[in-house]
Amino acid sequence: MRKIILSLHTSLDGFVAGPNGEMNWIKVDEELFDLVGEFTKEADTALYGRVTYQMMDSYWPSAADEPNASKHDIEHSEWYNQSEKVVLSKTMKGADINKTTIISNNVVSEIEKLKSKSGKNILIFGSPTAAHNLMEHQLIDEYWLFINPIILGRGIPVFAKIADKTGLQLVTNKVFPCGVIGLHYTVVR
Repeated sequence: MRKIILSLHTSLDGFVAGPNGEMNWIKVDEELFDLVGEFTKEADTALYGRVTYQMMDSYWPSAADEPNASKHDIEHSEWYNQSEKVVLSKTMKGADINKTTIISNNVVSEIEKLKSKSGKNILIFGSPTAAHNLMEHQLIDEYWLFINPIILGRGIPVFAKIADKTGLQLVTNKVFPCGVIGLHYTVVR
């Protein structure tokens, strides 16, 4: 069974974005990018909500072609172009996009089918609305939370639709030079 791994940046007070979706407070560094590279080596599918998918798809397909592309840009662009994309969206129904599947209905059963297929892990980068939907139905297997050294006060919460208590076990933690703390949890079932 494939695992769904959620990777989210969060503020210290538990928001993944500001009230208007702002993410300009997120800190990253080379070590964090290297960790993301490790995630992608173990995954062949990216799962997004519509907004995050459109943001990712406007950048990653050609990021490696830019003259000043970083190591991370080249590696992630290559992974993005090779991986399958799954988008949870009610408004992109019927869209025919290369290597992309749109799930508009029966989300739980469709995600369970996706998890049961052979292959590597399924990654969710950001996508709070999609993540909330999967959390509500206990479909996430692992969490990587990157706690940024900022208090936003308000915004889009990390955990908005938890139906029942979810037990977690800490696998590892890491402090990055940029001040971000990474916490890796598996879901205890």
